[in-house]
Amino acid sequence: MIIFAYILLALVVILAVFAVYVSQRPDDFRISRSLSIAAPASVPFAQVNDLHKWQAWSPWEGIDADLKRIYEGPSAGVGAKYGWGGKKTGAGKMTIAQSQEPTSVRLDLDFLKPFKASNVVEFTFQPQGRDTLVSWTMTGKDTFVTKIFCLLCNRDKMCGDMFVEGLTKLKGVCESA
Repeated sequence: MIIFAYILLALVVILAVFAVYVSQRPDDFRISRSLSIAAPASVPFAQVNDLHKWQAWSPWEGIDADLKRIYEGPSAGVGAKYGWGGKKTGAGKMTIAQSQEPTSVRLDLDFLKPFKASNVVEFTFQPQGRDTLVSWTMTGKDTFVTKIFCLLCNRDKMCGDMFVEGLTKLKGVCESA
């Protein structure tokens, strides 16, 4: 019985140390990737500012054959909304909160499934001669549960790789236009 008590005490101590470690992790996160596109800033800006055009370059398109899409509000610019739901992609919605042609688009991104989270996504378009440096950034707050998840899964690599894939597809769309 004493051995069982020591084992139980050791488990409690290990869980307590783990909980303290997780709680000390940063509350905020930021993921960002950039890619140069051989087009004036107005071209990639138009692709990002119109949520209907995301089907041509979003890295999440094609993942879920049964993806349901809902568009609301204006077709582009501030107030444009896009909602999705699927077995593999989960469910969520995004709304263009700010749009400054041709320099930036900021979206409010809300995940509903498989977990709830609210993040901010920003695209910036920086002219560089004849090219444009397009940056895709997502910021947000972590909960205790998402801090644990991110210990097990490298969110920066996972999302960053998806951003690179999307920017590469956006580059293809913009440069072939």
